[in-house]
Amino acid sequence: MSTRRDFIRSSAAVSAALSGVTAFGESKDMKSSENFAAFQIKRRKELWSLLGDLPWEHRPGPPKFVSTEKHDGYTLERLVLDLNGQEPVPALLLIPDKREERAPGMLYIHWHAGMYGLGKEQLLRGVEQQPAYAPVCAEKGIVTLAIDSWCFGERQREADGHTGEEDAFKLMLWRGQVLYGMMLFDELRALDYLAGRAEVDPKRLAVFGMSMGATKAWWLAALDKRVKLCMDVCCLTDYEELIKAHSLKEHGIYYYVPSLLKHFQTAQINELIVPRAHLSVNGRLDVLTPPAGVEKIRDYLMPLYREHGNEQDCRIELFDCKHVELPVMRTLILQWMGRYLSRT
Repeated sequence: MSTRRDFIRSSAAVSAALSGVTAFGESKDMKSSENFAAFQIKRRKELWSLLGDLPWEHRPGPPKFVSTEKHDGYTLERLVLDLNGQEPVPALLLIPDKREERAPGMLYIHWHAGMYGLGKEQLLRGVEQQPAYAPVCAEKGIVTLAIDSWCFGERQREADGHTGEEDAFKLMLWRGQVLYGMMLFDELRALDYLAGRAEVDPKRLAVFGMSMGATKAWWLAALDKRVKLCMDVCCLTDYEELIKAHSLKEHGIYYYVPSLLKHFQTAQINELIVPRAHLSVNGRLDVLTPPAGVEKIRDYLMPLYREHGNEQDCRIELFDCKHVELPVMRTLILQWMGRYLSRT
């Protein structure tokens, strides 16, 4: 007769099998960096497979140049990019006056915050919770691209942005698409465009964002090995801790990918970034990122960096703040830009 302990052990095994979640650390035969790299390739394909039908067959056409603006320390190109074959994507390209001939490139990913009309302009204007990054990118000599995400900026579908986002989410589901998948696909194709610019060194690419932009930054870094440096502000969220905190309502509908938890937890997406550089700064009082979850992700990732890279290339921090970028956070971000995007 099986004991209660046997039953619990058996139930746990069944739950793990049903969940489909695979952690590298649980695989005894995957100790070498070579095996880890092969594991990551397999899991990237699995992650992409959850993001719905994507327009991989579409071949982007040439960009449309709308205007050129001279700002203090940089030139700004306003563009319309052909990324997905379904709707044009307005974009900003910031080209610093003082830069290397082939300079580092950064994809700046705007936030959500219900500010549907803002979009890519956040790079130039900033928000109360995060000052503008355009002057920073100009000073650092970083060629920076920002696009309007689906339903934001010049792509806002309805006067009521929230309604437009929900309608897009629902219609895409009917068509076999996932809104978040289409968002990430656009960012991936935007990275293609940035890497192909004559001013950019494709070996020094970074992704950066706050809130929704932060989530898209670490997803994109996980999915695309070209990203040398990932920097995310206030949105490294452990899904299970978010559920425990009854905080699903804190994230927009775009955030929810069908069947994701059968295959991945947050840490297992982020392990696909290892051993590349990753800085994540978060607020201990931020309802979007329960601190126990941030600590769980950090504790999962650090041994992987020690095993397969360098411990100093991953830093995940909590600060005593809500959903805001503190000056000390920006200081860290500037340090990491200098450290990982310079030629040395």
